[in-house]
Amino acid sequence: MQSHQFSHLSDLENRLALSAVHQPTPATRWKTECLHSHPTPRLLIFTKGQGRITVAGLTSGYGPNNVIFIPAHTLFSYEIGPTVFGYMLSIPSAMSGDWPEEPVHMRLRDVVAQKELISHVDALERELKSDKESHNRAALYLLGILSVFIERQLTDNPPKDTMARAATTSARLVAAYTDLVERDFATGKGVSDYAAALGVTATHLTRCCNQTCSRSAIAILQDRILFEARTLLQTTKIPVKDIAALLGFSSAAYFTRSFQGETKLTPSAFRKASQA
Repeated sequence: MQSHQFSHLSDLENRLALSAVHQPTPATRWKTECLHSHPTPRLLIFTKGQGRITVAGLTSGYGPNNVIFIPAHTLFSYEIGPTVFGYMLSIPSAMSGDWPEEPVHMRLRDVVAQKELISHVDALERELKSDKESHNRAALYLLGILSVFIERQLTDNPPKDTMARAATTSARLVAAYTDLVERDFATGKGVSDYAAALGVTATHLTRCCNQTCSRSAIAILQDRILFEARTLLQTTKIPVKDIAALLGFSSAAYFTRSFQGETKLTPSAFRKASQA
């Protein structure tokens, strides 16, 4: 259960949706490259290009015909280069029980399976765009069929390479750390607090983070805070001082220095630029 004030699930977020994945503008790269999460599960399907994706503190390369499932409230980020194209499927919470409990990264090598996946996605997209009667219900049924396809692929061709990496001691520790960060990033806790809760030193935690995702423990924490700060500045009219308090900063001045140090803009300047 998420304890911070950003876990509210809106009707907009809790609906079945399919969106295209392609290279963002320089000004919006943070929306995919900063560590963030969603209150409902996501399924990423890449059909072209390649890049890197980090899920629960574990970084992997992705390419065409890769399918990545991300459970609700799981930290992730990914790069999108100029040749990348794919889809992101937003899964309603009511349907989450049909999907895995842990992150999954599958590489579909069988041509028949690749074609079947695309046919499922195309059918789902047609219903979501349709104005025919009961199209939403049809789309939910198609989502269920897609979940069965994914389940069968996992049974027939389990992703042993990523499963083995995720099972290492370092990966398990970092995954636990990212879970805590997602829950408590707005409380003002530091890396030493998280390390103590996990029964390790901050130095060991950082070493493991660098091993699994080439980010330090503090970088992971700051990335998540920065994503939320940008989101609140761009999508709300909450005063900067109140955003600072919401995110656990001791003062608005400290928040401004931290934000500007990472983005080269003050919070107010970022808000103005993003709303222009």
